[in-house]
Amino acid sequence: PDLTGHEKFGLGNVKYNISGIHVTAVELPSASISLLAGSGIKLVIGNASLTIDMNWNIRTWMFKDSGRSTVHISKVFVTAIFSTPLDNTGPESISLTSCRTTSGDIDIKLNGKS
Repeated sequence: PDLTGHEKFGLGNVKYNISGIHVTAVELPSASISLLAGSGIKLVIGNASLTIDMNWNIRTWMFKDSGRSTVHISKVFVTAIFSTPLDNTGPESISLTSCRTTSGDIDIKLNGKS
């Protein structure tokens, strides 16, 4: 979905809109899934990266600008625990019990008119 909003900075408001968000690359060089005793699943993703392209525009009382942006996020680590009840009393289900994510580097390239 598009992101629209405003933030107050110093002398006024900055209105922004981010649209056309597309994930253009995902790399998962290290990923594993393991079963946990007592009906759980652990997912571990290490050193992943993600590239996203998007359109952006900003407007203040002084100026406005718009353009394209590429965001590259690297050194992403994710650990997620899912619970999977095995009581056979109803339809199969899975729920996220915990999730921890960290990222190391974020590189943002803005291309605009100004």
